[in-house]
Amino acid sequence: MHGNIYEFEALPSFGEPLLRSLPGTVRRPLRGRAVPLVGIIRNPRSHRNKGLAPEMEDCSNILTETPREREDLRDSLTRFARRGIDYLVVDGGDGTVRDVLTCGASVYGDDWPTLIILPKGKTNALAVDLGLPTHWSLAEAMAAAHKGNTLTRRPLRMTTRDGRPACVQGFFMGTGAIAVGTEAGQEAHRRGMFNSFAVGLTILWGIVQALFGGAGNPWRSSVRTRMVDRDTGRDVSYRGNGRWTDRYMTVATTFERFPMKVRPFGPNPAPGLKMAVMDSPRRWIMALLPLLLTGFFAKAFEKAGLHRFSTRGMDMDLGGSFILDGEAFPAGRYALEEGPQLTFVVP
Repeated sequence: MHGNIYEFEALPSFGEPLLRSLPGTVRRPLRGRAVPLVGIIRNPRSHRNKGLAPEMEDCSNILTETPREREDLRDSLTRFARRGIDYLVVDGGDGTVRDVLTCGASVYGDDWPTLIILPKGKTNALAVDLGLPTHWSLAEAMAAAHKGNTLTRRPLRMTTRDGRPACVQGFFMGTGAIAVGTEAGQEAHRRGMFNSFAVGLTILWGIVQALFGGAGNPWRSSVRTRMVDRDTGRDVSYRGNGRWTDRYMTVATTFERFPMKVRPFGPNPAPGLKMAVMDSPRRWIMALLPLLLTGFFAKAFEKAGLHRFSTRGMDMDLGGSFILDGEAFPAGRYALEEGPQLTFVVP
């Protein structure tokens, strides 16, 4: 549940989900239960969980687990699967959601229980996308579940392309300047700034550095980011002023709504996997980045090496680390695609 760099050898296998491999020991949710069975994965280190007791822990239909390591997390999810829970509650921030979806890939595969997110982390971008209140209690979430209020989303899935059956799943992936910005965001957290305020401050600082920084400034550096569309087999076009295999910044997400009401994919983004790519840090584009974040886009931007598009999948050769929901993962060759369809309880 914590750490800086995943080692892919330690990730759970995505090859054969437990629900298919052990049909005799895993139970489906019982239809018509008078009282739903709820499994909670609680991260006690999350920003707004520290020092507080779990909600509704004295209820007999509430199963609360607080795994400390990722192997423990998979064991907790396996126990929930065997019990046939109706709802899986993630009590934490975006990083906790990422870990649950990653470790649960080899437990649930494409067949997940309905999820409830209690946004307790330093960043809660998924909660923004789902329209969840900042302070949403388990009792309020269960009342919404009883009414049948739900939305569906698919996470991103990054899978290794070297033959190992390993993957990570989350909702917001970035390379290049995004990796640099994540470090700046962590510094903002250490100084007591969280959620949209921390995101906004990091974006502003990055724009200033990219505008006025010199050649050696990390905010102006590009990294190898070769991308091949999995449908067409063609490389994503390059219109920058450096090597065609290097990109300044790449973003991928399935979000439809974003913190601070920014609109990087326009006012009405399409559902599913979307990408934005900046080939090189042209200063005039960086100066107009606040305008771009309002949803404005012109052909001149694409001619200058700024692309945004939808895709069903991408093969990626990354020379630097990538960020998935706030955590860094090592360079390598990956396949990016959509993960399973998930159902979330919403107000």
